[in-house]
Amino acid sequence: MIPPPPPAHLSMRAEIEWLAGSADNARGVALALSSSLFIGASFIIKKKGLLMSVEKGGSSASAGGFSYLRQPVWWLGMLTMIGGESANFIAYAYAPAILVTPLGAATIAASAVFARFFLGEDMHICGIAGILLCTVG
Repeated sequence: MIPPPPPAHLSMRAEIEWLAGSADNARGVALALSSSLFIGASFIIKKKGLLMSVEKGGSSASAGGFSYLRQPVWWLGMLTMIGGESANFIAYAYAPAILVTPLGAATIAASAVFARFFLGEDMHICGIAGILLCTVG
């Protein structure tokens, strides 16, 4: 059964609460979506730190080097990831797992879009199809 539309006089906040079912669910959804953005951004920031480390003459992480640990940008990415994971953990306190868990797929879309704009990586048709499947599925 399809629920009736919200009354036209609702504020944006009240409409989100109406869609989510409760204020707590709305908080959980907001935390889960923001965590996806933070985690997606953290991958890009950490990769920037890895690339900067190699540019400065350090050995790459894939070759067993640890010079990236001296890069403040890499640590900023790590802190961003910790913040995102913390927001995701807190989201489970406000909303049920069946609502929060699927929103984690937004991390894939966020990191793909961020990689395109901040790292100059190409997004091929397989990447676009993957994002669509994660979003729809």
